[in-house]
Amino acid sequence: MTQLFTQNLGWKLLSLLLAVGLWLGIAREPEVATSLSVPVEFKNMRDDLDISGNLPDRIQLELRGPSGRLRRDNLSTVAAVLDLSDAQAGERTYNIRGRNLNLPAGVVFYRSVPSQLTLHFDQLAVKQESVQPLFVNKPAGYRIVSQQFSPAQVRIRGSEDRVQTIHQIKTDPINLSGVVGEQVFHTHLNIGDPQVRLVDTSSDITVSVKVEKILTGGAR
Repeated sequence: MTQLFTQNLGWKLLSLLLAVGLWLGIAREPEVATSLSVPVEFKNMRDDLDISGNLPDRIQLELRGPSGRLRRDNLSTVAAVLDLSDAQAGERTYNIRGRNLNLPAGVVFYRSVPSQLTLHFDQLAVKQESVQPLFVNKPAGYRIVSQQFSPAQVRIRGSEDRVQTIHQIKTDPINLSGVVGEQVFHTHLNIGDPQVRLVDTSSDITVSVKVEKILTGGAR
């Protein structure tokens, strides 16, 4: 047992002296308070939920501790991290506490403004919808005799109530002014709701359209 305490005694005494010196240095520093704006971060968010509504991306913290520990460079990585593993569809209020903050040693959390964040979670749904090209300025006396486009169907994802109101995905307007015969257009899909997004595909779409003159007195 004695050997356990005497082994590497010099290094142990040096470590003890350094620890005591560090403690004395911190103890002599004046205790101060500071206000700090920090980002709000989320972890363990469920894949089938989404956060809706206006959400502050930063909150204001009041912190206290030795003056040397409250330097801005020492607090540059502090963030408020909320664990959303218990979230369900609907509203959930989260209190901002010290355990939500990655504070440096010696810095103490006093309060935050706001002290709570109320989040609204939407249940997400995925639905497949057909694509419909939107043609404008078709020449007078002409008609569209064929159209081909890829993709013809896409999957969309968003909150259940928003997804259910969408029954067709249109393209950006395709201008047929001056088009005679067959022409290929490259344009984009427009879901019509900024809170609904495409799944597993880009918004690009290729449309091939054929325009022919209407013949008077004929089937065409």
